[in-house]
Amino acid sequence: MLEIDKYWEDPRTLHINREKPRAYYIPHADAEGAVSRKRGRSPYYQTLNGAWKFQYHASVEEVRDSFYEADYDAGSWSSLLVPSCWQNNGYDSMHYSNLNYTIPCDPPFVPDDNPAGLYIRKFNLSPDWTEKDKYVVFEGVNACFYLWVNGSFVGYSQGSRVPAEFNISKHLVSGVNRMAVMVLKFCDGTYLEDQDLWRYTGIFRDVYMLARDKAHIRDVFVRTTLLNGDREAQLNIELEMAGGAVVQAVLRDPSGIEIAAAQGEIGQTGQLLMEVLDPQLWSAEQPVLYELLLSSGEEVLRFSVGFRRVEIQEGVFQINGVPVKLKGVNRHDSHPSLGQTIPLQHMIQDLQVMKRHNINTIRASHYPNDPRFLELCNEYGFYVVDEADLECHGLAIADNWDNMAKGLGMQSYTDFHELSNNPDWEEAFVDRAVRMVERDKNNPCVVIWSMGNESGYGPNHIAMAKWTRERDSARPVHYEGAASLYLGHPDTSALDMESRMYASVPEIEAYAKDESKLKPLFLCEYSHAMGNGPGDLLDYWNVIYAEPKLMGGCVWEWCDHGIERKTEHGDTYYAYGGDFGEKPHDGNFCIDGLVAPDRTPHTGLLELKQVIAPVRMEAVELEKGRLQIHNLYDFVDLSHLVFYWKVEREGVLLQQGELRGLRTAPHTGEVVELPLQPKLFSLDAVSLTISCCLEEENVWAERGHEIMFQQFELTSSVGNGASKLFENKASHTSIQVLEEERKLLITGFDFSHSFDLRKGMPDQLTRHGVALLEQPLSFNMWRAPLDNDRPLVARWEYEGLEHAGMKVYRCDWEQRAEGEVVVTVEFSLGLYTRRPIVRGSAQWLFDAQGAVTVKASAEVKKEIDFLPRFGLQLRMPAAMNTVDYVGYGPHESYVDKRQSVRKGRYVQRVEEMGESYIMPQENGSRWGTEWAVVSNELGMGLLLDGTEPFSLNASRYLPQDLTAAKHTYELQQRKETIVQLDYKMSGVGSHSCGPKLMDKYQLKEKQFDFQFTLRPVFKEDE
Repeated sequence: MLEIDKYWEDPRTLHINREKPRAYYIPHADAEGAVSRKRGRSPYYQTLNGAWKFQYHASVEEVRDSFYEADYDAGSWSSLLVPSCWQNNGYDSMHYSNLNYTIPCDPPFVPDDNPAGLYIRKFNLSPDWTEKDKYVVFEGVNACFYLWVNGSFVGYSQGSRVPAEFNISKHLVSGVNRMAVMVLKFCDGTYLEDQDLWRYTGIFRDVYMLARDKAHIRDVFVRTTLLNGDREAQLNIELEMAGGAVVQAVLRDPSGIEIAAAQGEIGQTGQLLMEVLDPQLWSAEQPVLYELLLSSGEEVLRFSVGFRRVEIQEGVFQINGVPVKLKGVNRHDSHPSLGQTIPLQHMIQDLQVMKRHNINTIRASHYPNDPRFLELCNEYGFYVVDEADLECHGLAIADNWDNMAKGLGMQSYTDFHELSNNPDWEEAFVDRAVRMVERDKNNPCVVIWSMGNESGYGPNHIAMAKWTRERDSARPVHYEGAASLYLGHPDTSALDMESRMYASVPEIEAYAKDESKLKPLFLCEYSHAMGNGPGDLLDYWNVIYAEPKLMGGCVWEWCDHGIERKTEHGDTYYAYGGDFGEKPHDGNFCIDGLVAPDRTPHTGLLELKQVIAPVRMEAVELEKGRLQIHNLYDFVDLSHLVFYWKVEREGVLLQQGELRGLRTAPHTGEVVELPLQPKLFSLDAVSLTISCCLEEENVWAERGHEIMFQQFELTSSVGNGASKLFENKASHTSIQVLEEERKLLITGFDFSHSFDLRKGMPDQLTRHGVALLEQPLSFNMWRAPLDNDRPLVARWEYEGLEHAGMKVYRCDWEQRAEGEVVVTVEFSLGLYTRRPIVRGSAQWLFDAQGAVTVKASAEVKKEIDFLPRFGLQLRMPAAMNTVDYVGYGPHESYVDKRQSVRKGRYVQRVEEMGESYIMPQENGSRWGTEWAVVSNELGMGLLLDGTEPFSLNASRYLPQDLTAAKHTYELQQRKETIVQLDYKMSGVGSHSCGPKLMDKYQLKEKQFDFQFTLRPVFKEDE
């Protein structure tokens, strides 16, 4: 066994021989190289990325004593690319956990069977580096590591997601050198890194060496101060040196012109000052960056400088003196095949997609990201909540069976605060703040420092906040846990804002109106975007915009953390917790993003884009074309946008135009007038759509990219519009009826329908000899449970909603003189051992044109809080695969998730109407549908119409199919088209980890009536 000091179980030993934390930079030999910002151009930079010799051990106790020695032969070892995660390369096993520790909760101790990964890399030392100091930088290693060079012990470090730098000068030789690293999966720091993620291990970020002058700039803190009403700026460059030297500073403006310079001989510490007149200010909307070059000896360092100030005035969060709303997301480092090893292009992709969807804020949840990510945020324009790599969530459930059994959640957990209250752990807590702040302090994008996540609260957090504020008083300090209910005595005195997770809309509104609350409120997590959702965004943002004390918030979360895998048939799918046999795990709780693992936007992201858009419009006098346009930008007018408008009637263009050059100032509105033709108002079902687009391309979007849109109804729809549109041209009044063996056969000129009197439902509709049903019609209350339905599913299943059968109490029919047949049914819906869920009646009217109209009345048992849906289910032939409808599209919509859809006439294939979720669930419904035709390629099908707009769903799957499947590859398309024609469907909400679905979005009615018409149609009818 390897004989080394067991630092991995000592919370007071965080590092051995590690350099003090410093700002991130790469030294270059000249200004040209520094400005390029390409690491590889620097002669003082040598990457150690690439193939390393690697050996995995299930326990550190298996490691041989001599592996790190200079003459040890590792030729038989495997190769492993660095950076990477073991688990993505066949070592150890994948493990997803939300809050459970994956080891026994016994801090600071970890299992004796502590997996170890041994790395060996040989490298050549450049002769040009002989007279320089040599450092090695590990930007990210999980969870701790020991380092040797040429057989000599160099040092130890823990803290997975912040850099560890070592001076290795005395250990190097000319020519070939040998570096050995032992990475352990667990250490005492594991108790501080219990974030909601896949538990990856290894050297997962870049490793490189730096050559430095003997006397060089060690650390830099670039502080900016705005003066004289922002007409002047002071640049204070605080320097810490390794040996005294002359330092020259040059500041270039955004166009590259030198505008200021300073020089001085700096001892151990010192500063250089610059004055800038009329500075261009940095913000997320205008990410104006200056360039600072620092020269000392043979080195040039480059820093981006953004002149901006962050402050809280009278409870209002401000940037540059302007109240700003943070429209954010929580972002983990996550790649579907590389885990937490994130390529630069992947970071850029994330930021571009975010910008295209109006996101301006990123919470680095729950650890500092790759330093290059922050550089990109500086350039693209994002406000960043930089968060310390600290989470102790597992303590909350480590020894609280009584509370869990009583259903108290985390409201009574005292052990949660164990480590923050323990002075032995203070240094470990503070170290995580120090290393974050020191590395990232020069990034203007960082506007808030966060002291971690879900780690209880106590003196150690207070010490973190104290150190942070003393080091950098220009940014506010955040930590949600100080105000959490489970604290018992919320105390935010050490912090600059209050923070909540998953507070309801009424709760945040109450906070905003509470005059005793003097600090702004930040929703660090809200609108849990798991599966089909979130569905409450507009309600949140209507309140956030209305209340100055509400800063905004960050949706949980950016991406689904699915792991790309192949089935035995070669089909790609995304795995989640439990798919690798790991315990404990939290299932698909990692599949909770606004985008898929490959960054394909979910409809929830489209919804967010529309809700947080920087432009809103409202009608003033529509009949005169007068609209009010509100500029919700904080710093820019609307001159960079073009407003394209068009008037349509059920998909037919009637008029169009555009508006350019609006200079509406930020936070103001302007009334505009469109030259609408008066004749438009004499038609029915006329709508106006205004699309707000970029006039010119930028770094994140092409010219013409749509920022938002808004629709206005100029004239309303007239009832029976669809019936008139698809009216059977032939006039027939005769109808024949035959009852045989409790089946009713109703025949007309070109149709033949069948009604099962025993089951109380039509079992076949036929026109021109073409059967339009595969199975009898049925009433349906069940939807495949959304992730947001989780808290409700057990009750729904208990009541039997999924498999409820229909009991017919009475079924009578009569033929009327006017060529109609009426069937009256009294029924109930329920499951064995339970009282009926619904009792109701239905009147089915068959007319001589072949139309079938149902008038239904339903009464829901009082024990049911609300139904997922209620309506008709039609199982039509698979050939009926085209849906022509007037309603909202082109994608799914629900009563509380419909801001991103537009009203119009759409023609889509059934396969195009769904939204693929990694965990199958209800998807693809169309809220507010006025009518639809489901037909085959010849145009034969059914017209579906209602007296009120309804929810429509067309799919190849029954709700029960989606319910049973746990992955998309388990779904087998049916050879039929399943159509759901719903009177109403409850909203989607965000109850998977958020507040209960709002009452106004629930199908709570205990008694309701509805009417649908099913008319067999042929394309010649239109």
